Amino acid sequence: MVKNRLNIQVAVLLAVAFSLFAYNPVAGQVQKYLVLFKDKAGSSFGTDRPEAFLSARSIQRRQKQGIKITQRDLPVNTNYLAAVRGTGATVIYSSRWLNAALVQATSTQLAAVRALPSFKDFWFKKDASGNPPTISRYRLNAEAKVKDKFESESTEVLNYGASNTQIQMIGADKMHEKGFSGQGILVGVFDGGFRNANVNTAMLPIFAENRVVGTFDFVKNLKNNNDIYTQDAHGANCFSIMAGFRDGALIGPAYKASFLLCRTEEVANEMPIEEANWLFAAEYADSAGVDIISSSLGYTTFDDPQFDYTYANMNGKTTLVSAAADWAAGVGMVVVTAAGNDGASAWKYICSPADADSVLAVGAVTATEITAGFSSFGPSSDGRVKPDVTAMGQATVLSSASSTTVSGNGTSYSTPLLAGMVAGFWQSQPHLSAVQVMDCIKKSGHIYSTPNDRQGYGIPNFDRAVLVSQRDYPVTAIEPNGLLRGIKLSPTLLSDSSEMCLELSSALMGNELHLVLFNMLGQVTWQKSLTATDSKHFITVPSNLLTGLYIMRIQNETQNTAIKIMKW
Repeated sequence: MVKNRLNIQVAVLLAVAFSLFAYNPVAGQVQKYLVLFKDKAGSSFGTDRPEAFLSARSIQRRQKQGIKITQRDLPVNTNYLAAVRGTGATVIYSSRWLNAALVQATSTQLAAVRALPSFKDFWFKKDASGNPPTISRYRLNAEAKVKDKFESESTEVLNYGASNTQIQMIGADKMHEKGFSGQGILVGVFDGGFRNANVNTAMLPIFAENRVVGTFDFVKNLKNNNDIYTQDAHGANCFSIMAGFRDGALIGPAYKASFLLCRTEEVANEMPIEEANWLFAAEYADSAGVDIISSSLGYTTFDDPQFDYTYANMNGKTTLVSAAADWAAGVGMVVVTAAGNDGASAWKYICSPADADSVLAVGAVTATEITAGFSSFGPSSDGRVKPDVTAMGQATVLSSASSTTVSGNGTSYSTPLLAGMVAGFWQSQPHLSAVQVMDCIKKSGHIYSTPNDRQGYGIPNFDRAVLVSQRDYPVTAIEPNGLLRGIKLSPTLLSDSSEMCLELSSALMGNELHLVLFNMLGQVTWQKSLTATDSKHFITVPSNLLTGLYIMRIQNETQNTAIKIMKW
């Protein structure tokens, strides 16, 4: 978690999450090392066959945003891994993005690994002897599928209770009124544990609807195991802020989204292994098709000061975790991360990966929209605006491990609040890329024209972000048939008649289709579900539509398209 050195009197205090990191190899003792390889030459994997190492949802996310599969996406050369195993060392996991492997080895085996032609270096190499630090446990192996359909929810009157202020501040109440609460969006949550989240009364709808599509404890190497719900409560607190639903007490912005829960921190010490865990969690999220990463974690100093960073290192180019965050953004995920809680300390600046170029770093404000005293300062050391945006992070309402509605302080808590709003916003504007989503969120900040080093571009707002989207990234940029092929809708210019003909290819027969008509404010004006049983379906939209531009979104289980409609 992001460190909080303040003595803040709140109902729930931020915990300090750390992970073990041993760094002095002992003769004969088995240790773990992060080994880097020279290249990916001769790989049996190819960029033209991504289905061998990425889920269909992950591939579709790239296709939708025009992101190509690159050499970085390719798994490590299997021959290189076999050579490492040939030394007697154990390969626990390999990293596509870093072109590395987590290796368990004795000092003798390590020397043999170092002598391999494919060997390049060790990560976290610090000491003068050239021996690498050893690092503790993690592994990755996952594929996730969102089980809920991507559709807008019928509007209902919600009672936000104590969470009303934090919801209204970012316009999530208006977002909900328009039918957007994260449906169809998959969010990866990285933290130190999710104690009792699976039995928390505010989270019961998520588990009842099977919207936690996967879990992974990178500290204990446990996939889809309930042990993640026995660990630290900090992640559960963040989860409840984003997605809890207890009418009259707490409602999160993305209470209808789906989630992938990742434990990357061991609550014991602060060690560089946590950065490596974050990397592997990000690759896990990528392979599973996650859309948004919400991470209330950050790194500046460690238990062993030889690994400490300086403010000069907060340039988005130095740390492993910032590289991982930028790589995650580069494959089409929106990364939302905490700015840090050092505003009142000697350090005072942002942490990493908040310094990364392609993330949304979130600062904290009070209920009266004043910067919280603990919220870390920007800019990045190379002069970029940081934090990027802010949300309510002081006295933020959450559901505790005992299912009690309480409040807590920290950018750890403003982060999931903002990430939840991003989920609903992206649901409302599915034509946007991750880069465009971040741009709209920044431009919707209340001080976008005059950013500062405490609030960045300020407090975003859903309605303002939608207006920015329609102004800067109009849906006219979408091809009429989009990703969901075999569809033709006519006429798209309506005057006296409100009837249209939906023509479907034979490939879509039997598909369940959901049609939603939006106005330019992102409001749902009409929707209909149908099963494709014929090549032509006649649909009738409301005859009282106001003159203007509308967007018809058509979605099946896995794909969607958007078609521009004009009412005269």
